[in-house]
Amino acid sequence: MTLDAVGGVWRYAMNLAAGLRRQGMEIVFAGLGPAPSVTQTAEAKALGQLVWLDVPLDWMASSRTEISAAPTEISRIARDYHVDLLHLNLPSQAAGIDTPLPVVVVSHSCVVTWFAAVRRTLVPPDWGWQRDANKEGFDRADAVLAPSMSHADALQAAYGPLSRLRVIYNASRVGSDQRPKKTFVFAAGRWWDDGKNGVVLDRAAAAMPLPVVMAGSCSGPNGQRLQLNDADDRGPLPYPKTIALMQSAQIVVSPSVYEPFGLTALEAARCGAALVLSDIPTYRELWDGCALFFDPHDPQSLAAACMRLCEDEQLLAELVVRSLERSRAFSLERQAASMLETYARLMNDIFTPATAEQS
Repeated sequence: MTLDAVGGVWRYAMNLAAGLRRQGMEIVFAGLGPAPSVTQTAEAKALGQLVWLDVPLDWMASSRTEISAAPTEISRIARDYHVDLLHLNLPSQAAGIDTPLPVVVVSHSCVVTWFAAVRRTLVPPDWGWQRDANKEGFDRADAVLAPSMSHADALQAAYGPLSRLRVIYNASRVGSDQRPKKTFVFAAGRWWDDGKNGVVLDRAAAAMPLPVVMAGSCSGPNGQRLQLNDADDRGPLPYPKTIALMQSAQIVVSPSVYEPFGLTALEAARCGAALVLSDIPTYRELWDGCALFFDPHDPQSLAAACMRLCEDEQLLAELVVRSLERSRAFSLERQAASMLETYARLMNDIFTPATAEQS
């Protein structure tokens, strides 16, 4: 299973690997891009074997030449470790890969759908090679997976029909134990990414009396930078500290304009927070009826949604109950079972769950 240490794919891979191990699977992680931290390395090694490649991620590369070694290196690791199947978390990693093994490709995001959602434009010519590499990867894969119907639709709008496309929702290991709440708004994300729309949340913070706490990096790997002026900027935090803040917050906001799944919302629901989410297709698909939605381009709309929950304890409590119940649909057991059914089909096998629990 390929992964990286700088994006949401890391948390996805750790969650999925935990579910797969419960079903008796063994995992070899093949990392690309910047090296993982000591904490990340320990987390991965507790779930499987970890190998790190000297190959950049496609969205951090300036040309296709820079990532050309990835398929060959991934194939080499597969041979060295005698693996049975490749689970690639960037479609470009499958482009031209030479292997007899089944290849599963997962699109968690891509620059083509990012530009369509965030900039409302086609991908710039200088990035066109990424579209080509992703398309080749989709065509090479034996199965293509997306984490939501909304992202699946965006992929086919960007790349054309994908005949082997299937949706398998993400999952989270965050428990549903309730903690005492404090009156503040919390949000977590890679705020240097314009798709996370941190600027609107920062402006909303100036328009409401509630404290707004934002965790996550404001400096990106390619020189991106967001200056926060009114929110309480906690910067990048270790994952357990981020979850601890989420557990103590009454309200968790995601202002994103681009989210193929949005793991933060799921984690917040598990933590017993009320969800205030940008009104985008993914969040409507996953959380309609369980959250308040706002116009992601209007700070006043976001501030009004937060204040409404702060002033209406009954509504806040109802949304907490609904979102917690909805979150149970995104369990490790269900995700692992769906994934293993996909693996088994490609390997001409039949998946028999190790446990009966599918909730």
